[in-house]
Amino acid sequence: MPPSSTFSLEVCVDSAAGMAACQGRADRIELCSALELGGLTPTAGLLALARNSQVPVHVMIRPRAGDFAYDDHDIATCLMDISAARAAGLAGVVVGVSKDEKLDRLALHEMRAAAGDMACTLHRVFDVLDDPLRALDTVVKLGFTRILTSGGALRAPDGLAVLAGLQRAAAGRITVMVGSGVTAQNVAKIAAQTGICDYHASCSSPVLQGDLEQRFGFAAGTRNITDAGKIMQMRAALDALSSRKQS
Repeated sequence: MPPSSTFSLEVCVDSAAGMAACQGRADRIELCSALELGGLTPTAGLLALARNSQVPVHVMIRPRAGDFAYDDHDIATCLMDISAARAAGLAGVVVGVSKDEKLDRLALHEMRAAAGDMACTLHRVFDVLDDPLRALDTVVKLGFTRILTSGGALRAPDGLAVLAGLQRAAAGRITVMVGSGVTAQNVAKIAAQTGICDYHASCSSPVLQGDLEQRFGFAAGTRNITDAGKIMQMRAALDALSSRKQS
C-alpha cells in the first residue's frame, strides 16, 4: 500500500493490467470498461479479478454511453450491476443519474440502498447539472461518500474557482474529489487554489494500434493504457504536498 498521505490518489482503469499497475501506488481504483467513452460498467471477469486487489476497488456503474438520463431499463441494469459488485465484495460503486439537468433523487436513492454498506461516489454527472451547490446538498442527504468533479469545466485546471467553492460548501460533510486533466505537473496548483486533497486520474499513455485492426474498425489510431510510471509520478507529487502540509 502507498505510504500514509494527507492527499489521496484514485486511478481509473479498464483492464487487469491497469489494476496491477495500481498495486502499492494508488489509494483506490475506479474500475471501468471503455475509458475512451468516459467509463462504462466493467465485465464480470474484471469484477472477479478485482477481488484479488490489495487496493480498494470502486466499480463504475454506467450501463451505456451517452447522457445520464436513464429509463427504467437502464436503472434496472444499474441495480443488477451494483448487486454484482456487492456480491464480489468490492469496496464501493460509482453512480450518477440525471433528470432535466438535475439529479434523479429517486433513482439515486434506489442505487444507494442497493449498495448497502459499500461506499458510493457520485460521478461526473455532477458537472452537467444546472445547480452544483444544491446538488451537493442532495448528495450529502442521500448518504454518498464523495463527489467526482472537474468544477463543471472540461478539465479541472479550468474549473478551479468552482472547485474551491464546492470544497467550502462541502464543509467536511462529503469528500470533493477532483478529476479530468489532473497530472503530476498541475496537481500542486490545483491543491493550492482549491484546498482539495483527493485526486482522480487515468495516469495513462497512448499506444499505437495496428493498421489491420484500424481498417476493420476494431481500433482507433491509438488506445490509452495505464502507465505505472505516471502513477508513481502522481504518488510522488501528492506525497510531497502531504509532507509540506505536515511540516
